[in-house]
Amino acid sequence: MRALFKHAKDLFSARFYRPSHFRLGVRDYFDLRATVALLQPNSVHIAAAMSWLCAAQNSSVDGGVSARYRLDRGWSPSYPETTGYIIPTFFAHAKRIGDEQFHARALRMADWLLPLQLESGAFPGHDVGKAPQPIVFNTGQIMLGLLSAFRETAQHKYLRAAMRAGDWLAEIQEPNGSWLKHTYLSRVHTYHTRVAWPLLELWVATGRELYRTTAIKNLDWALGKQLPNGWFRENGFSDNDKPYLHTIAYTIRGLLAASEILHAHNYSGDADLRYFESATRAAEAVLHRFEVRRYPRAQYDREWKSAEHFSCLTGNAQIAKCWLNIYAVNRDPRFLNAALKINDFVKSTQDLTSRNAGMRGGIKGSHPVWGRYIRYSYPNWAAKFFVDALVLEDEIMARLDHEVEHEYRTAVQAA
Repeated sequence: MRALFKHAKDLFSARFYRPSHFRLGVRDYFDLRATVALLQPNSVHIAAAMSWLCAAQNSSVDGGVSARYRLDRGWSPSYPETTGYIIPTFFAHAKRIGDEQFHARALRMADWLLPLQLESGAFPGHDVGKAPQPIVFNTGQIMLGLLSAFRETAQHKYLRAAMRAGDWLAEIQEPNGSWLKHTYLSRVHTYHTRVAWPLLELWVATGRELYRTTAIKNLDWALGKQLPNGWFRENGFSDNDKPYLHTIAYTIRGLLAASEILHAHNYSGDADLRYFESATRAAEAVLHRFEVRRYPRAQYDREWKSAEHFSCLTGNAQIAKCWLNIYAVNRDPRFLNAALKINDFVKSTQDLTSRNAGMRGGIKGSHPVWGRYIRYSYPNWAAKFFVDALVLEDEIMARLDHEVEHEYRTAVQAA
């Protein structure tokens, strides 16, 4: 009864009497998503999502990116964690379309983050409206942005901040490779593979073995939490029995990134292969469920079953990119096919015409918008992962087109 009352209260607070909110409510209630025939080219959807992210940054005077647009309160304060990993997306977009404003925006984000670093080297969790508390996961995600800024500018202030953060992560790591202190709900989490990832990037940037060994310890600990069917234990925010696809994809992406970095830098041993195989096992299990149900579910239990009837759009974009990352390595067409379909699903939920700048081009937390994950909100990380997935899709499809054209010319010349 209490949960029902809270849901009713939240529904009222979402202000569906406003025209843009009412339109959203009708579309989601009747699932009036755009048909495949009406979807725009990826470039249009990417541009809309990037414009939304710019609006999210513009809503905050500090240079950070607003955590989300909420139907009940509008724009939230800037969120350090996700601002951190939005930075590489902005740098990449600036290069892709040749617009320096996105490069400048990324540097504003990075410069905003620097003074937020705590004396210990950690970065705070939550948005800037709350008292700063050091959090492992948030620190790792901010490191991704700082290291990206260092690669773009060669300014050592970003590298120094990342090193201070990396030293703190190494210092507080548990002997078994997990992190327990300064974690969400004071629990271990297998999705901390996304913290091991920036530590490996830091190893590449500095050559310090401390960062590599700290990352490897965590990644190996995470592999010990995987069941034979690919599912990971300790992989939820608060519900470890039915984690969101969001955190499942976090874990997979951390393993894939680690595998890629270790392989690229000729790390001895089979760690890169083990991490890739572990990630692929989990990603393939999600793929099988998607093939059967055709509607991506928000949460999955240890048997990869779900009783949920809403979709976590953030997780959808994340898993699409993971499938594309895997396809780029093993060329298994199942992963490419599934990624194309789930990207189209998320595209079909994006509103390109709303008059509300907080909604136009953004990606909801859940579909429908009242689903439990980031309910009645458009989180900035959903838009970021959506852009990343569509960009990688375009890159892979362009390579395939080039290969087909090359094979055709070769065949013609041989005839």
